[in-house]
Amino acid sequence: MAAKKKSGKRSTKRSAAKSAPLAEYQRKRDFTKTAEPAGKSVRSSSAKKLHFVIQKHAASHLHFDFRLELDGVMKSWAVPKGPSYDPSVRRLAMEVEDHPIEYNTFEGTIPKGQYGGGTVMLWDRGTYEPEAGGGEETLRSEYERGDLKFIMHGKRMQGGWVLVRMRREGERAQWLLIKHRDEFADTKHDVVESETTSVTTGRSMEEIASPKGRGRVWNSNRADANEPAPKKKPARKSVTTRKTSATASRKKPATPRRRRSTRSTS
Repeated sequence: MAAKKKSGKRSTKRSAAKSAPLAEYQRKRDFTKTAEPAGKSVRSSSAKKLHFVIQKHAASHLHFDFRLELDGVMKSWAVPKGPSYDPSVRRLAMEVEDHPIEYNTFEGTIPKGQYGGGTVMLWDRGTYEPEAGGGEETLRSEYERGDLKFIMHGKRMQGGWVLVRMRREGERAQWLLIKHRDEFADTKHDVVESETTSVTTGRSMEEIASPKGRGRVWNSNRADANEPAPKKKPARKSVTTRKTSATASRKKPATPRRRRSTRSTS
């Protein structure tokens, strides 16, 4: 009976996720305080090409956000060490909540103290497709099965890859990201070490985080990131200083005395 109850709870959560794919994303954020995209709209699945994005994210721990477009949202995983072109290397990928499509273009900073606070870089982006063909239906079936095989067409991510689901920890599933053995596989090329700048702006993480590089900020007080800082008013003089200045301005210069004549009158 206990097993049946657990199974029922899981199925309820899954059905809720299907009916509101961005519910968890929205639950974790207060959109009266954060300027992140609310993700109210879910894109139609009629797109000819599906997109992916990988964001290098320096939050509490540096990791890579691996996102694949599916069913109008971005299925997302946190990959602590980033992808590897070595087929013998298995990278842990922790599944996180679905993100809205609008997240694909963000590069900038999320203020500290906010959910996911830190620097975000667009590390790679492009399109992807199921390795077996069949479009989004195949991807959906493989995702549900926990064996997602796909071909990536990015600037840094190329060729065949697979995400394999291993186990669940609470509501979070652990997957492995593995490179397939194809013409792009390379046991000597460390793509994370060699590619350290933004694929769109060419900036490093330090440049994005610098005051000059903060062109986009998701702030909790919804302040406009491009609004110039208010000008500082000049410091007011003290009362003593003002009185001294006023007294000095009213004081007339001394008139030189006329010398008395010493000439004899005889």
